[in-house]
Amino acid sequence: MNKRIITITVVSIVFVGLIIAKLLSNKDAAEKKIYIHNSDAAVLVEGVSPTMHTFESSYNFLGTFEAYRQNTISSDAQGKLIKLSIEEGDRITKGQVIAKIDDELLRLQLDNAEVALEGQKNDDARYTNLGKDNVVSGVQVEKTKLGLRSAEIQKRLIEKQLRSTTITAPFSGVVTKKMVDLGSFIGNGTPIAEITDISSLKLTISVPERDILKFNLGQSVELKADIYGNRMFTGNVSNISVQADKSHNFKIQITVPNQKQELMAGMYGSASLNNDKSITSLSIPRKALIGSSKNPQVYVIRNGKSILTSFSAGTSDGEFIEVISGLSKSDLIVIKGQVNLQNNSKVKTK
Repeated sequence: MNKRIITITVVSIVFVGLIIAKLLSNKDAAEKKIYIHNSDAAVLVEGVSPTMHTFESSYNFLGTFEAYRQNTISSDAQGKLIKLSIEEGDRITKGQVIAKIDDELLRLQLDNAEVALEGQKNDDARYTNLGKDNVVSGVQVEKTKLGLRSAEIQKRLIEKQLRSTTITAPFSGVVTKKMVDLGSFIGNGTPIAEITDISSLKLTISVPERDILKFNLGQSVELKADIYGNRMFTGNVSNISVQADKSHNFKIQITVPNQKQELMAGMYGSASLNNDKSITSLSIPRKALIGSSKNPQVYVIRNGKSILTSFSAGTSDGEFIEVISGLSKSDLIVIKGQVNLQNNSKVKTK
């Protein structure tokens, strides 16, 4: 009997050992199949140096379309949210009710204020008549009139609080954020929703000092959105900065109607300017651009590493971007392979 138990135990141990060995073997095989990025390996990229490029008589200024207006709607009252009639993405109109706060207590307070006001009116009428007959002093009559005014003010305050329990849209637009849920208790200043109006859009461009006098308020400007290729839109200059930035560029804002809402806030765009002469300036290929046109950046190869570098951009003709400052002819700019790079990544060129 004891020999049988020992034999079974030994077989069990051997079996378990075989299972463990198999699992370890599978783990090693799986790990060999998994690709582990070697952070020390250099990324293969293609680079070029900035060159002098001639921009013809018609050239573009880069920008990003922004919403005409965007506002966070907050509560002016406090209480339990008993109605919420919006969802993110809903299109709403000016004056539309978007939320309702429980107002039962305020309505009771209003009823009480109306009773108090009626009593004050009766007292005022009675004391006014008594004052005419010199039955009560003038001081008492004046106190009664002050009490009447106080009761009227109290009623108006409660009525204002009641109106504040109904939250409406201040302008037409799209609900881009919903910040509360039905049944939530909210207080004064609690954000309810964010509304964005894209019935018009604003394209903000950065214009070098040499070109600022070519723009005037109200001027009609042709615009392009990158997503629509060569399709043209028309906007009007709505604002010209009165102060240049450190690179002597001026911000110009162009408003473009967007009733069909073909354009979206955040899209890249450009403004076309017709000029009577061409300009030749230091430039880089547009495909080297990293980030937004508001903060243009490129990867510059220095000592075998990719250095994320900001620069000041001027005009563009779709293929090249003018460099106002921040880059020099001796820099080597990455134009292919940026998707695999981070700041200070090791790189090697083709």
